Amino acid sequence: MLYYFCELFNKMVKVDFGISKFAIVGMAGYIAPRHLDAIKNSECDLVAAHDVADSVGIMDRYFPHADFTTDADKFAGILKHGNIDYLTVCTPNYLHCRHSILGLRNGMNVICEKPLGLRSADLDTMASMERTSNRRIYPILQLRLHPEIQRLRQYVDSTPADFTHDVELTYITPRGKWYAASWKGDVAKSGGVVFNIGIHFLDILIWIFGDFLNAAVHHSAADSVSGVIELQKARVKFFLSVNPAHASLKSVDGKMTPCRCLTINGVGFNFTDGFTDLHTLSYRRILEGKGFSIEDARPSISAAEKICHTPLSKVLNDCHPLIK
Repeated sequence: MLYYFCELFNKMVKVDFGISKFAIVGMAGYIAPRHLDAIKNSECDLVAAHDVADSVGIMDRYFPHADFTTDADKFAGILKHGNIDYLTVCTPNYLHCRHSILGLRNGMNVICEKPLGLRSADLDTMASMERTSNRRIYPILQLRLHPEIQRLRQYVDSTPADFTHDVELTYITPRGKWYAASWKGDVAKSGGVVFNIGIHFLDILIWIFGDFLNAAVHHSAADSVSGVIELQKARVKFFLSVNPAHASLKSVDGKMTPCRCLTINGVGFNFTDGFTDLHTLSYRRILEGKGFSIEDARPSISAAEKICHTPLSKVLNDCHPLIK
């Protein structure tokens, strides 16, 4: 009998204290399934979810028991009384700051998708609330965990400190006509191409090559941006695009397949593959107390702001090949 009660107590302890409880805001979004996967793979539990849209049937594959509501006030009530450990933020970019603070105010740590904010001032507000709440905001900077990116950083660290690397970045992630009609096509909500698809690459470039110094922008449109950025240890020619027509220039066979390529001093680093498990790895690091911080995300947000406010420069020979 004593053995039975000991086993029962152990199970109760595991259920009550060993499993982190999550809520998600932005459940109907494109990136939410990656987070559902990460929560499940980390042996945690999703107890509540919210979105203004109700196309969230994917929850049945992961957490069919979780509460769901399209009512923001009802969701706020669940957060307030639900004894939840983490709020995952997968909403449109312009809502990241607001929803992260919602989690902190309700006593939760926050895991937030990129970009953490659209202005450096957003990060100041979030950092202030972190200190007040004694909780943390963890940005998803998963590319830092990609094996090829880590190999690249090791390569750069092995070169002389005063050497300036010649870098070419091409990131074409083709999107259909829906993109421009959605919040992603609204600069006020997404921040435009630089914030929406370029922010992770700015993060890894600064992480690898040092501080952002300045930028020249040769092309800027709703679907693509190109130019040159100067970093402490590199000069980077970049081309970012969501236009499917640009993909054909990189021989992607006309398919809606991303092209993620870096060339460093003439040597190619192709990291198109290896993205599927990075969110799970990010979650496990956060649960182990090793997650990234607001200050880790700040340099890329600041650089994106500066690029977005840089006037167009005349296109010279020294530009990304696709601009030529």
